[in-house]
Amino acid sequence: MKKILVTGGSGLVGSQIKSDFKINSKDANLISFDETKKIFEKYNPDYVIHTAAMVGGVGYNMTNNGDFFYQNIMMNSNVLEVCRIMKIKKVISTLSTCIFPDDIDYPLTEKKIHNGPPHFSNEGYAYSKRMLEVQSRLYKQQYGCNNVCVIPTNIFGPFDNFNIINGHVIPSLIHKCYLAKKNKTDFIIWGSGSPLREFIFSKDIAKLMTWVLEEYDDIEPLILSNSEEISIRDIVEIIVDIFDFRGNVMYDTTKPEGQFRKPTDNSKLMSLNTKFKFTPIREALEETINWFVSNYEITRK
Repeated sequence: MKKILVTGGSGLVGSQIKSDFKINSKDANLISFDETKKIFEKYNPDYVIHTAAMVGGVGYNMTNNGDFFYQNIMMNSNVLEVCRIMKIKKVISTLSTCIFPDDIDYPLTEKKIHNGPPHFSNEGYAYSKRMLEVQSRLYKQQYGCNNVCVIPTNIFGPFDNFNIINGHVIPSLIHKCYLAKKNKTDFIIWGSGSPLREFIFSKDIAKLMTWVLEEYDDIEPLILSNSEEISIRDIVEIIVDIFDFRGNVMYDTTKPEGQFRKPTDNSKLMSLNTKFKFTPIREALEETINWFVSNYEITRK
């Protein structure tokens, strides 16, 4: 029987993955090597899915790049080193599309990760995640560790961080619209709404991670994406419709909005997992919004 441990077990992705053990920041501080080793030895897993990270939206990244780099690189290094020492059979680590170079020919593919510097707005987080790929690869080369990295696009769903300032775009928009309707105020969005993103439902990522655990052992990272771009403005319109918000929707173009687009090529994933079906964006947004409203008092916000 496989014993699977998930780090970040109460988070957006970790909460959706079926596993034997789930740990979060209340159980251990993964920035500490000793605490990481102690909690891993306590559960003694065979497999590890590493989703724990310090994450946030574009505004929070821009003002905390140093913290994003330090905290994530320490967590990642400690997890991989402890797994190496304990001879864990397989480690799956999550990267992010923000690791890709800012100036690059699209679409993004698995071979373009290190072809230039990432966007300045989140370089701390991006470089820490790049080093997670490097360390995973080097440990596999030197020690034979079965380390695999996956690159999800913009994930959203239940158990997300819905903080308006620190959260990612979809959970922040959901919370803003909820408050605007409740308080009868304007719904204000950062930027023009024109940037394009590829969003993926957390439950889809969880299913794909389980498939990766069983089926994918390549040292080259694997992009997990539906490769379907949608504008922030279109996302806003769907959220407004689901909430039945009748107030003013306003775009604050003085605020930053990050890269305009970063489309991915998911052909490798789909060639390996030909039958996978992604959840339609509206269906996923409806489920996320219903969960958020039902659990408003206990959500991260």
